[in-house]
Amino acid sequence: MILQKNVHSFHIPVMGLAFTIDSPVRVAQYGIDSVISIMDDDLIEKMTAFYAEKFKHPYEEISQKVEDFRAKRITNYLNLLDKVVTQKFESFKSELIEKRTQLEDFISILPSSSELKLQLEQVIASGKNNMMELKTILDHHFASGSIDVNIMTKIDKDNFIDDEQLPVIYNDAHAALRGFVNSTTNSSVIFSAGMNPRLYGYMESFNEFYPDTNGQFQKRIVLKVSDFRSAMIQGNFLAKKGLWVSEYRIESGLNCGGHAFATDGFLLGPILEEFKNKKDELIQSAYSLFTNALASKNKIVPNEPPILKITVQGGVGTAEEHQFLLDYYQVDAVGWGSPFLLVPEATSVDVETRKLLATAKEEDLYLSNISPLGVPFNTIKGTTNDFFKSQRIASGKAGSSCPKKYLALSKEYKKEGSCTASKKHQDKKIEELEAKRNSISYEAYKKEYTAITEKSCLCVGLANASHLELGIPMKGQAQGVVVCPGPNMAYFSKEVSLNEMIQHIYGKKEIENHTDRPNMFVKELGLYVSYLSNQINEAFEITPQQIKKWETFKTNLLNGISYYKSVFENSSYFQGNNERLGKEILKMESQLISFEFNTIPV
Repeated sequence: MILQKNVHSFHIPVMGLAFTIDSPVRVAQYGIDSVISIMDDDLIEKMTAFYAEKFKHPYEEISQKVEDFRAKRITNYLNLLDKVVTQKFESFKSELIEKRTQLEDFISILPSSSELKLQLEQVIASGKNNMMELKTILDHHFASGSIDVNIMTKIDKDNFIDDEQLPVIYNDAHAALRGFVNSTTNSSVIFSAGMNPRLYGYMESFNEFYPDTNGQFQKRIVLKVSDFRSAMIQGNFLAKKGLWVSEYRIESGLNCGGHAFATDGFLLGPILEEFKNKKDELIQSAYSLFTNALASKNKIVPNEPPILKITVQGGVGTAEEHQFLLDYYQVDAVGWGSPFLLVPEATSVDVETRKLLATAKEEDLYLSNISPLGVPFNTIKGTTNDFFKSQRIASGKAGSSCPKKYLALSKEYKKEGSCTASKKHQDKKIEELEAKRNSISYEAYKKEYTAITEKSCLCVGLANASHLELGIPMKGQAQGVVVCPGPNMAYFSKEVSLNEMIQHIYGKKEIENHTDRPNMFVKELGLYVSYLSNQINEAFEITPQQIKKWETFKTNLLNGISYYKSVFENSSYFQGNNERLGKEILKMESQLISFEFNTIPV
């Protein structure tokens, strides 16, 4: 019998650098999949030392003087996680077999649709204490959560030794991929932030991404995408290389945490509808290219398409929304990110930051320009990083010392690259700005100055939470903590246990009662309307091309509104909120219709 690897219908997506860095150690024994970032090998090395000591495993430091240290650090950490998770999982299974109360508690956090839940309930109902039967059921239907990893394809900095550029395989994302592949984990790499053809091509060199005689993969490929077209293009690109995408992870363009990649006004509902209607097309298109490529490489060719999953994440916050996504759009799982920042058993967050998150209101959460990548970044007001950054700006010492340089991607001033949040980079930009100060208005000067200095050191800021929570010493310039929750964080206002969060997801116990909380689809629509409004208000100049782009954006949003009207009217879900949903949508529709771009003076 094949192991049922997904006993849960949710997963915990990657969050920042630190927030899910050790989530597998915390939740995998319960069958919960989670994703860690493998961008920061410095943090990863510290986590290896911490957990090797905690679980009494041998540890030998991998310094930056070691050849290919980045990849080796990542491999070492993933191997340690694999051992620790296996150890904890086997121990947990033994407890389930031996302790009835533990077994009953575990059954209570399983979704009603779970075959494992059904089988275990039958054993309990029989009144017999058949330990061998329990063991058989658990062996057949229960597996530990996957130790998945995330690689942002844009974070692929060139590396140098003594001014000599190293081969491409030593670029940051390439080395991270190699570190993952060389690990013992049987899991997935989730690629986010768009296509990197060079990185995708590098995957061809690893046998672990090709199917075995059973059509299974040692390492699986997952793509985070924002629309169907992107999935088709990237999936076929990889299929031509003999590489199969095992999952498309659809994320809301704006109603998400961290970096936000807005669509051209395409909303999550219509996007999911297209995936539901065209999933077979997606599979067959890739399978034809996939098999041809495998045959040309003399690889094993599966007789049928491998499994392809569709999952979704971004803004979900109630059991009703969770179930609607599973039932109506037939997705395989739903990602719950930001709410888990308030679950100490699941994520690594320091006490002060958790309090900040718990008390956050809608107005505290905003789409910022603090990321050195130049991509809008969801964050929260009042972080300790904001405090230290403001202090440096006020003292005329804007910018970070840039100790890690993972985001040193700007080639404007030197071939090795520099980070736009670094002091050296900002000093040069401010110097250039000062040179033209007398030729521009004060308002223009302030706007440019703010644009330069608002960038934050994400490499340190997004890693510090783990240092603080686990008591790992921090060195260098004080950066505080950057945290990147989605707008959904406003509707979760207290620290909760893992059990309580899971009960909330499955509709067994509601942990929040925000009567003013908007439906996840309506919330995303509102974010897009505000986004378009801000684009118009902040434009320096308005060209015919810009107007055309805005008109397309507006049309796509209006089409999305028509779609939602139909869905909400004809669905058995959200019936108690139909009147409210209708009013909220009509209000935004009126606002959109009022946008007349051609009347705005150039």
